Amino acid sequence: MKFNLNNIIRENIKGLSPYSSARDEYVSDGSTMIFLDANENPFENGVNRYPDPQQRGLKSILAQQKGIQQENILLGNGSDEVLDILFRAFCEPRKDNIITLPPTYGMYKVLSGINTVENREVLLTDDFDPNVPEIRRRIDGNSKLLFLCSPNNPSGNSFSSKTIDELLIDFPGLVVIDEAYIDFSSEKSWVSKLSEYPNLIVTQTLSKAYGMAGIRLGICIASAEIIAVLNKIKPPYNVNELTQERAIQRVSDQKSVKEEVANILKEREKLNETLKSVPFVYKIYPTDANFILAKVDDANLRYGQLLQKGIVVRNRTTQPLCENTLRFTVGTSIENEKLISALKSIV
Repeated sequence: MKFNLNNIIRENIKGLSPYSSARDEYVSDGSTMIFLDANENPFENGVNRYPDPQQRGLKSILAQQKGIQQENILLGNGSDEVLDILFRAFCEPRKDNIITLPPTYGMYKVLSGINTVENREVLLTDDFDPNVPEIRRRIDGNSKLLFLCSPNNPSGNSFSSKTIDELLIDFPGLVVIDEAYIDFSSEKSWVSKLSEYPNLIVTQTLSKAYGMAGIRLGICIASAEIIAVLNKIKPPYNVNELTQERAIQRVSDQKSVKEEVANILKEREKLNETLKSVPFVYKIYPTDANFILAKVDDANLRYGQLLQKGIVVRNRTTQPLCENTLRFTVGTSIENEKLISALKSIV
């Protein structure tokens, strides 16, 4: 199916001129200048100036690390802002639809409601894989976004490359692959396929492997044409100065990030093996993420018992295909030992 980006952009967005901020009109080259253009407080305190609206310093590092151009990157105030911008750019309220594959990340559904866009849910199979024939059946001329969370939350598994290839070819709109947990997986990022699929969008985050959930930094990677559309409607200063500074520090320290990821993977394996000996754990699902989904005899009961022992896990029993499941995030070695001890002490 030949993809034409112009066919899926909302009409009001096509002719929209983005807001031009003072920091867009004059981009510093490092020279010492007197800035009297943005009505800022002139007394220096580190944050009295507006941040770079295009986050050029951070994008430069990310582009080099990922083998892409800065024009392929949009940064947001968390991945949720990035996802919301996608809705506002491509989905006409009360007309268009998206397709999601529950159980999956819940914000896709929330954002569809906020933006008055129909959410067509196609359940994953019992093995938590996309039901490709049913997805094809639900597609129509107003299907604009297909969300694939891989590795998936809450199941933890990655979707096969063959399946994703098929969907990228078949889907008439944009295929958004949410790679929040890709750093914990042995699978390659779909960023490497960007030039092959003009309808591919990859979202990533600094909240998981990079340990920076508190700064709220989401990453959208796509063709320069798609990013140009998104830049039309993103808020001018959506990523603040402190976030940019901390993000630059962290992404520049790949050694520490890789060491922490390796530690989490080691602990994940140890936790996975130990869970097998817990009597009320019936099934442990394969995972490529920093968490483990497990089926237990009574999720509500076991969740409450763990709370009483000072341990908070995620009860996913209300989600489709997840009856009586608990999701365990991999903690530190000490935290994991306390979890295992608590699980074994529960009668």
